[in-house]
This record gives sequence, C-alpha cells and structure tokens, in this order.
Amino acid sequence: MFIAIARPAVEPVGPDAVAVPGSPAIANLTPRALHARLLTNAALRRRRGMQRRAEARLDDAEYWMQAAFAAVAKASEARSTAVLP
Repeated sequence: MFIAIARPAVEPVGPDAVAVPGSPAIANLTPRALHARLLTNAALRRRRGMQRRAEARLDDAEYWMQAAFAAVAKASEARSTAVLP
C-alpha cells in the first residue's frame, strides 16, 4: 500500500515561516536579532505563566515561568558572547 505525501494544511505566508512545522529555519540571525527574539520569547512565556497563575493552573504556571527564566538566561548568554550594536 502506498501513502501519498500531502502538503501541509497550513502554508507559511510572510516572514514567519518558522511557525509552520517542517518549514526551514531562518538562518543567519544577527546577534542583536537573536537577543531580541529571545527576550520576546521570555516576555511571552512570562505572560502565559501569569495567565495560568490567574486561572489557578499552578502546574502550567510554574512550567511557563521556568521557561521564561531559561529564555532570559539564553539571552544573557548571547549578550555576553556577542557585541551588540
């Protein structure tokens, strides 16, 4: 039996092609862009953690707050290894 390989249900549109599974990663981010992306991710994760805490979903809240801490740590490491303009 043969299985046909179908195209994904969602096609990437615009610069956010990474949001679709199986799409290529955006290569060659500048150190400043990488740092900004990591800080944005940290802020979004912290916001999600605060939302989960407000909903009394403490297990989820703890996970997202730890994920935010990890993103800030990566951003700090990226900043210390690269000179940002």
